[in-house]
Amino acid sequence: MTDHLDTLPPPWRLALAYAPAAARPFWLSFLALDVRLAGVVRQAREPMLGQMKLAWWRDRLGADPTTWPKGEPLLASLSIWGEQAKGLISLVDGWETLLADWDDGAALTAGRVAGAQALARAVKVEAADAIAVMAQAWAAMDVASHLGDPAERAAAMARLADLDWRRHRLPRAMRPLTVLHGLARRASQGADPASPLALAHAIRLGIFGA
Repeated sequence: MTDHLDTLPPPWRLALAYAPAAARPFWLSFLALDVRLAGVVRQAREPMLGQMKLAWWRDRLGADPTTWPKGEPLLASLSIWGEQAKGLISLVDGWETLLADWDDGAALTAGRVAGAQALARAVKVEAADAIAVMAQAWAAMDVASHLGDPAERAAAMARLADLDWRRHRLPRAMRPLTVLHGLARRASQGADPASPLALAHAIRLGIFGA
C-alpha cells in the first residue's frame, strides 16, 4: 500500500488522509489506478502499445476478481472492490481516448465520475447524484490543469464556469472527494491550489466535511 501512496500527487495524498480506515484502501487503489493509467498513456511510444496495456486492465477489471492473475500489487489492491471493479472500466476508456487526443478530456472526466460512483457502491454509500456532481467538477478541473495547449486550456477553464460547483455534505467515506472538490473549486477561480490558504481550506474540509 505504501508503494501506491508514493505514486500519488500531493493533493491526492492530502485528500486520502481524511478517508476513514475502512474506505482508505478503496480510495488509494482508485487513485493509484488513475495514476498508473496516466503513466501508460504518457509513456506510450505508439498508440497501439498503449491500447494493448490498457486492454489488459480493461479485461482484468471486467473479469471476476477471483480469477485475476497474481503478482500485480495494484491489481491485488483492487480485489477488495469485488464486482464494483467493473465500474472502473470507464476510467480505462477515458484514458484511452487521450492516446488519440491529449487535449480531449471529456471521456476521462466521465470515467472518473463513474469510478467515484463505483467506489461509493463498494463502500456502501448512497449519494449518487451529489457524488456525480462533485466528481465531475473535480475531474474536469484536473483535466484542464494538465492541458498542454494554451488555447485548449483556456477554453477548458472557461467551460468550468458552467459546471455545478455546489458542495454537498457527503458521507464520511467520501471525504477525500470533498477535499479534492474543494481544492478544484479554488483552482477554478484562479487561486493557487498549493498556497497555504488552499492547504488550510483543504484541512478544514477534511476535518469537518464542509
